[in-house]
Amino acid sequence: MTIPGAPGLPTRRFTGRSGSSADRLFRTSTGIAAVTMAGLILAIGLMLLVNSGEAFRQFGVGFVTGTTWDPVAGIYDALPYIVGTLLSSAIALAIAAPIGLLTAIFLAELAPRRVALPLTFLIELLAAIPSVVFGLWGVFVLSPFLGATLEPFLIRTLGWIPIFAGPSYGIGLFSAGIILAIMILPTIVAIAREVISSVPDSQREAMAALGATRWEIVRRAVLPFARSGIVGAIILGLGRALGETMAVTMVIGNGQNIPTRLFDQAQTIASKIATTFNEASIGLQTSSLIALGLMLLVITISLNVVARLLVRRVATEGGR
Repeated sequence: MTIPGAPGLPTRRFTGRSGSSADRLFRTSTGIAAVTMAGLILAIGLMLLVNSGEAFRQFGVGFVTGTTWDPVAGIYDALPYIVGTLLSSAIALAIAAPIGLLTAIFLAELAPRRVALPLTFLIELLAAIPSVVFGLWGVFVLSPFLGATLEPFLIRTLGWIPIFAGPSYGIGLFSAGIILAIMILPTIVAIAREVISSVPDSQREAMAALGATRWEIVRRAVLPFARSGIVGAIILGLGRALGETMAVTMVIGNGQNIPTRLFDQAQTIASKIATTFNEASIGLQTSSLIALGLMLLVITISLNVVARLLVRRVATEGGR
């Protein structure tokens, strides 16, 4: 993926004199490392493709479009878990992106150094908290709070909208989205803050010389210059949300149907694999779970391709 904040990487840098044996060894070793990383990705994809073959031969395209997971009947479909993965990540992104961007702007542009440094440390410390700890906090603190306060309030006030209708459980898609939002905030804040801080002071000084306010400086000089990096930060956060497992498994409710409401219990691809794989029977069920993993890999790779194109487009438009 393109480095956030940079429109792209140069195809080749100046290499200097390359006649020495040390230089040849250095070039060879770095080349081997790069090829190994690419080969690792291909090996993982090939392993998933080969081991999921039985499921795709049995169900075909229906594996992706079907909605039934019934080990007794030998029917395994992926759509409820694909939808759960995408919806929980979308909820997380809708919450984390604006909060993360506003936090990054405050830390980089508005907060005095004595405030920005400890706040930055505390926010980045969130990334070091294990996923299972987030899950425990979600089960014992967040879910009871949502079930007793926020979810009933949303149902009372917005229940006429179908996605907000129905009963509140505390455990479900909404809880998983909030947990994911908290988990991806450090990624968004850290990268966006670095990108905003890297905007040349000449951009700010030029706007200030024209009599612009602080808000106008940020909106017209800083954000346009840093927008490709901000988009990259958000996409990286989304990438983590798609693959998160333990915390989501503990609060999403492990429902088997396609969620139609914000408060429905659901499952993601990662949570389904985590809760089922150890007990799966060898054969079609195991192949179907591996096929779910392949679906998650395809979604993640597709996201990175789209993100690369989006960041390049935003950077190109910003340079006009």
